[in-house]
Amino acid sequence: MTNGTETWRVKHQQTISYEVVNSYNLFHPQNPSLLSAGKRNGARRFVVVDHYVYEKYSEKIRDYFHFNEVEAKIIPFRGGEDNKTIESYLSIVRELDAFPIHRRDEPILAIGGGVLTDTIGFVASTYRRGVPHIKIPTTLMGYIDASIGIKTGINFDEYKNRLGSFSPPKMVLLDRSLLGTLPKRHILNGVCEIIKLAIIKDAQLFQMLEADGAYSVDTYFQDERGGAILDRAITGMLEELEPNLFEEELARKVDFGHTFSYGLETHHEAHLLHGEAVLLDIVLSVLIAKNRNLISDEETGRIFQLLASLGIVLNTSVLDPQTLWESLEERTYHRNRQQRVPLPNGLGECVFINDICRDEVELSLKNLEDWITIKHDHNIK
Repeated sequence: MTNGTETWRVKHQQTISYEVVNSYNLFHPQNPSLLSAGKRNGARRFVVVDHYVYEKYSEKIRDYFHFNEVEAKIIPFRGGEDNKTIESYLSIVRELDAFPIHRRDEPILAIGGGVLTDTIGFVASTYRRGVPHIKIPTTLMGYIDASIGIKTGINFDEYKNRLGSFSPPKMVLLDRSLLGTLPKRHILNGVCEIIKLAIIKDAQLFQMLEADGAYSVDTYFQDERGGAILDRAITGMLEELEPNLFEEELARKVDFGHTFSYGLETHHEAHLLHGEAVLLDIVLSVLIAKNRNLISDEETGRIFQLLASLGIVLNTSVLDPQTLWESLEERTYHRNRQQRVPLPNGLGECVFINDICRDEVELSLKNLEDWITIKHDHNIK
């Protein structure tokens, strides 16, 4: 006791442990994966399914639970950023409250893209102060990025992911066959996150994309070459996430492509998917790095050639210096008043920068127009 003041210190260490599992043909009745992380006999499951997935697979999903004698409440959920709201969150909580599950042995199943898994993860983290959940991504973006970490969240007051939590899933189940029916745009949307990892931390992954990326996109990552790219991307992502799950360290390689993209998504939500905004951020950041002599002309050319080979067309009409600068300022605030912008230091390596100025942003935007013009002229010839 000091000056009449008593102090108690409470310490508790929680182990975070979950599995990310490849499991093909998840909805086959004899595949036990969907029920492997909870009670089975006399069990119930609360299942939230993306509405597009529901339209295609609802009968298979119902047959799965019927075959396994599990009572399931299946709720269709509309994806898209405009549904990542507190209203959607509350509607799911009301449905869940009408179908009470056991707090520890009947995990919520979230089957869908990143918006759905983020939202349902937030529901699970807050309902009764936390119930287990399992994530089953059905988009490429969810498969290699959104579903495999522990962040959850919803948008609020026009800010992305302003409400959220760190809540590890019980398990993440990956079924590559679910990617086979996606629109091509959504395949390319997820590929942008793979490109991010390749440029900032994994030169071998970049080479794999150069060799097999176009074929894998055309075949929706359904064969061994596509599977190898996905597995390496997931391995790289988890290598970055695992030591820093709660983001105690704010200088993160996986934030490459997530500085200017924040403002682009906020202002152009109707025109840009997440990966498309990230890719615009990536090429601008690459050109900032090139102007700082961090990456060579030859490496920069390889990046733009990869994009062309994958059939990616950059939507530069959404770019303007003011939005880009405001996004950098917002991210600086988010990163505890330092920019902490990851830039490539050669292909596969990373440095963090805290002194990007507006002139650099404007120059990189001009350089991007020049690179696109050069590539267009080269393709015509």
